[in-house]
Amino acid sequence: MLRVLDDAIEILVDGHQAARRHMIRQEESMRREFIDDLLRGDADVSRMVERAEPLGLDLGQPHQVALATSGGGTADVDRAAIVLERVVVDRFGDRDVLVATKDGRLVVLVPGAVSQATSLDRAEDITRLLQAELGRLGKGHPWRVAAGRPFPSFYGIARSYEEAREALTLAERLHLDTDVVPARDLLVYRVLGRDQAAIVDLVHAVLDPLTQARGGAEPLLTTLQTYFDTGEIATETARRLHMSVRTVTYRLAKVKTLTGHDPADPAQRFSLHAAVLGARLLDWPAHDLPVSG
Repeated sequence: MLRVLDDAIEILVDGHQAARRHMIRQEESMRREFIDDLLRGDADVSRMVERAEPLGLDLGQPHQVALATSGGGTADVDRAAIVLERVVVDRFGDRDVLVATKDGRLVVLVPGAVSQATSLDRAEDITRLLQAELGRLGKGHPWRVAAGRPFPSFYGIARSYEEAREALTLAERLHLDTDVVPARDLLVYRVLGRDQAAIVDLVHAVLDPLTQARGGAEPLLTTLQTYFDTGEIATETARRLHMSVRTVTYRLAKVKTLTGHDPADPAQRFSLHAAVLGARLLDWPAHDLPVSG
């Protein structure tokens, strides 16, 4: 009798555990689907409002999205999501916040601010908080954080997410030496990249001659970008590139000879700088320029 009772209890417990695991998997699946729809911004609004309510999200209010990516892969991202959820709730409260993962990135949704001045402070607050906490998770894999601007309504969340995602992409293509990338600071690059035909023509017209240099265009392009990033200071450029000042000045002179544009001439520097940024946006010379037309 006792053996039969033990077997029955074991079956009951196993069934309960299996049902609980199924419920957890189902809830996780529903949460992932909700996050995908939320960040895509093309789902039915009324339905999204209903789905958001149990998560404590008021989709009528302004929100801001921050993203973080790690060189350590999805394992780092999943572990960071668990840790940061508690930190974000402690800092911003348990309403209108969400911590999740998507496409190998950490996604953090926080309440936005109405005024421009307050929104700038909030953007700096969330990026500084994320970078500080991510830095405590362990050494070896650097993190990069980007924050979109806050926007109102359900569609504003997708817009803020796209800004943050594009900021990470631009930071990578432009080889920006920074761990924190506010999307508002990259608006000029977004404008630059909007007219692809014009930027392709500019890169062709200004930088194509660099391919004739020994070693190709990349060393000269890297020197130019670093030179502009340092405020046209040759000594700082040399320090960052781990080369002599003489090598830097030689390369800048080579650029002038090949392109006819002098990096030290204010009248010619703008076109040269814009062309360098356009080349980075287009990932040239690693990839051929797209056909304009």
